[in-house]
Amino acid sequence: MAFVLKTFGRLQLVDEEGNTVAFPEKGLLLLAYLFTTDQGSADRTTLARFLWGEADRDVALSTLRKVISRIKARQIDLGINILSSQGNVLTLDRGALSSDMLLAGEGEEVEPFSRLRQLVTLMNQPFLEPVHSHSRQFQHWLAERENYHNELLTNTLRTASQLAPSRKDAELLRKAAVILFRTEPKDPETLQLLIKIFKAEGEVELLRSYFAQRRSATSRSSAARTGSDDSDAKFLRPPSASSTAKLEASLPLEPEDIRIAIPRLVLLPPRNQSARPQAGFLAASLVEDITIGFCVFNSLEVIAPYSAVQIGHQVETQKAFFERHCVNYILDTRISNMGDEVTLFAQLIFFDQNQIVWAERFSLDRMDLARDRRVVARQIALSVSSEIERHEALREDLNPVAYHRYLVGRRHLARLTLPNLRRVRKEMKAALSVSPDFAPALSSMARTYSKEWLLTARGDIDLLQLAETFAKQVTGMRSDFADGYRELGVAKLLQGAFDESAEAMEVAESLAPHYADVIADYADTLVHCSLPAMALRKIERAIELNPLGPDTYFWTAAGANYALGEFEASLDYIGQMADPHLADRLSAANWAMLGHQDKARIFVRRFREGNPDFDVDKWLSAVPSKEQWHKDLYREGLKKAGF
Repeated sequence: MAFVLKTFGRLQLVDEEGNTVAFPEKGLLLLAYLFTTDQGSADRTTLARFLWGEADRDVALSTLRKVISRIKARQIDLGINILSSQGNVLTLDRGALSSDMLLAGEGEEVEPFSRLRQLVTLMNQPFLEPVHSHSRQFQHWLAERENYHNELLTNTLRTASQLAPSRKDAELLRKAAVILFRTEPKDPETLQLLIKIFKAEGEVELLRSYFAQRRSATSRSSAARTGSDDSDAKFLRPPSASSTAKLEASLPLEPEDIRIAIPRLVLLPPRNQSARPQAGFLAASLVEDITIGFCVFNSLEVIAPYSAVQIGHQVETQKAFFERHCVNYILDTRISNMGDEVTLFAQLIFFDQNQIVWAERFSLDRMDLARDRRVVARQIALSVSSEIERHEALREDLNPVAYHRYLVGRRHLARLTLPNLRRVRKEMKAALSVSPDFAPALSSMARTYSKEWLLTARGDIDLLQLAETFAKQVTGMRSDFADGYRELGVAKLLQGAFDESAEAMEVAESLAPHYADVIADYADTLVHCSLPAMALRKIERAIELNPLGPDTYFWTAAGANYALGEFEASLDYIGQMADPHLADRLSAANWAMLGHQDKARIFVRRFREGNPDFDVDKWLSAVPSKEQWHKDLYREGLKKAGF
């Protein structure tokens, strides 16, 4: 019977049918080590040091003798003789045992893509994962092996990338590049090879496929709204309550290794060294707009604008933030005067080596903003991940006057008040007067009406219908614009159209998979659809992309946990809010459900100070929740709290 020593993944001995064969772990480790030695041999002293380090020599040799005795007894049971001893030397019979070990001189004549396929299969698992040893000799040997594996993968990948790949081979190149980047994320040569591989993969063709998928998702959304195709509508529509638990339990999470492999970029807000404050507002909006533009890239993650602004004002903690959140690239910007002209200076920094890889200066004259936005975005994409084809396909011709009015209006959305919403609306109308089909301005108009409905709390259905009209106008013109579907989802949710809201939000996320605000709004929709487990996974992803995000993120997470019966976790998220008073109602319900009536009543009293006429049943009738159990759970907590 033939046996194989497996070293990638779990260290084990398997028979010809792939079944694990019992064998002493130290014996398996000796076999792996002997595979890498000259002639497959080593003396007992060397092997004892390899297994137990610089421990007492006599004790180590005595223990080794016991291990060898167990190996010989096991070999007799199996009818094999793969390890023999002669005097002080142990020898491995390589003809009697095969292995997945990657050894020098083996496979050099194999066709590059075949070799690469073998390496990807093996190296997608850790080498000797369950083996633990404090021996310095073992650790040194292990590091040598891993370095050799990485070098072998690099050389094979470089050779294969120079050949014309088929579609299947292109996918193999990408997988190999991800593994290499995961093992050597701070090596600039590895990063350059990664960029080259993704370029060699044929990004233009992938982009066409990507947009085909987008169009398909858009078609499904349209069909679901009109009822023209029940099977497609069912794909996007949230399930009934009876199937909720099964769906939530089976929903897979995204592979963590893919996230780690994607380079991360943060665009810091500009420092204003100019005497003109207005230039600072415009430049900040411009940088934020560029950031959101990058959210559509699947091969690049961008820290959301809210977190970027927060960390931009905390210079002393920036380095720790970048390291903690795995930021690879930083776009640092500042505004200054060049004579009578105000300019924006931008430099792209490779954080891992504190290296400036690109720098440029742009005029902040309002007629140049639209042009410079595309130039900056294109240059960053090229420098970071060779995304020039994607950007050329995604960029749009902007009217500079419309774009200027849009940027002016958008800064008022940072603080939601009725006067600010009216200012936003005024600027967006001015932008649309010169560019009626300017999608960002149309989606911003939709947002002002849905936010006005929330702020006024009068239940004015006309406001939500206006929001829906503007959002549908955007999606009708731009089927690839995430914000349009996001605003449609919000308007539908506030009208109680849960399925249609979730459909729109799913399309929005597919169009901008790293856009934290879109994901957060999708999570909020799922909470109201009574799918709290799915909502929690979404909002945790949004918080990962926007770790210093607004209070609404943590409020959504708290609401999802409450619906799951995780009342302590809900309180933990409320505690992370900058203004936890906003969630006093939810805090009271949580404490009541935990049996702490005294703490619950503190929040009840505080909430009633500002809302003396609050009525639980009236409020619950206005709050959109798809399932009755969801409302009943909230009612129970609020009633127990004393509302």
